[in-house]
Amino acid sequence: MPRDLILERFLPYRLSYTSNLVSDAVADTYKALFGLTIPEWRLVALIAEREGITQQEIGSLSRMDKVTVSRAAIALADRGLIERKPNPVDRRSQLLALSEAGTRLYEAVAPKALEMERAVFGRFSDAELETFTVMLRRIDSAVLEADPGV
Repeated sequence: MPRDLILERFLPYRLSYTSNLVSDAVADTYKALFGLTIPEWRLVALIAEREGITQQEIGSLSRMDKVTVSRAAIALADRGLIERKPNPVDRRSQLLALSEAGTRLYEAVAPKALEMERAVFGRFSDAELETFTVMLRRIDSAVLEADPGV
């Protein structure tokens, strides 16, 4: 058994641990205040940014799997927060848009999301945040280059 691997210092583990810590805090807040899961919030946010987006596009942009995206879309549609429209380019898919209720929800959640971001990252300088963001993007690129199937 390799003795050099110490999980606490293994960067993929640290990245996952920190990501889960932040996601759990965000999830608790979204659930308590708005009755949303993280996948549901991601769909609302992506649809707000790109009205007329397909579930497949959401999966690609968010790195969520098809089943997670589908379940979130069904839950949001059942609550009357999103609408499905025919996709004239690809009749097998539908374009998603926020309903009026979905738009109101987004307008309530977005400021809270930014407030939570400030609470977590506000203790870092602009330069540190820029460096961190650049590093995350470089990690994304390295993973995608190493495994194009990701």
